[in-house]
Amino acid sequence: MIEGMDAAAEIRILEDPDELAETAAGMIVDLATSAVAQRGRFTVALAGGETPRATYERLARPPLSEVMPWARTFVFFGDERGVPPDHPDSNYGMAHRALLAKVPIPPRQVFRMPGEGTDPETVATDYARALGEELKVRRGEVPRLDLVLLGLGIDGHTASLFPGSPVLKEVFRTVAAVHAAAAIIPQRFTLTFPILNAAACVVFLVSGGVKAKVVKAALAEGAATLPAGMVRPSDGRLIWLLDRAAAALLPAAGSRPAERK
Repeated sequence: MIEGMDAAAEIRILEDPDELAETAAGMIVDLATSAVAQRGRFTVALAGGETPRATYERLARPPLSEVMPWARTFVFFGDERGVPPDHPDSNYGMAHRALLAKVPIPPRQVFRMPGEGTDPETVATDYARALGEELKVRRGEVPRLDLVLLGLGIDGHTASLFPGSPVLKEVFRTVAAVHAAAAIIPQRFTLTFPILNAAACVVFLVSGGVKAKVVKAALAEGAATLPAGMVRPSDGRLIWLLDRAAAALLPAAGSRPAERK
């Protein structure tokens, strides 16, 4: 544990964005292999952003693409913008170009958020229903994903959970429509804390010196004022993969690697 940092988090500091992406891709394969061996399937929620894209590009290439259990992998999304899938700002579109179109995952096992939907509340409700049905949970139960990948905004947001949003207080719905007034594309859809914190493993992928200040704030003890600091799996692992630039303001002593299983 790093002194003064969130004791619940496993923090791993990598040399640069390339090593971070390679490490993250390898971790996804390890977690998928373990989940399939234990439960017969692997469920993951993908993130948008540049750092996750680099991870997906490595996962799409040999040798990792050849050992990933694609036939047993089920892909969801942590959030989406209110745009169609072919829009350059679509999280699904990015993941499709970087990864999903290049690997043999059955299309029926990819569940995108239809950002182009005309009724945001219906989009959110339908996606929550799809999650519940595919993960076979009873009414009122929260689905448990094997892995959730998350990024981090310079304001401390993660997925489309922004500071000050009423959705931060959500305790029942697993998916919500969000209006982010300051965003270029204000209409968003996001997984909420009930499902994020029910996951077996949550991994933050963060690179770049511009994120150093917010990384320190999000990982500080008692940092539950930032959305990213509110991600705390109740019965699962919380892993932060950082490059040296993103970790520049963390105490240097005591850093430890995230264990691979």
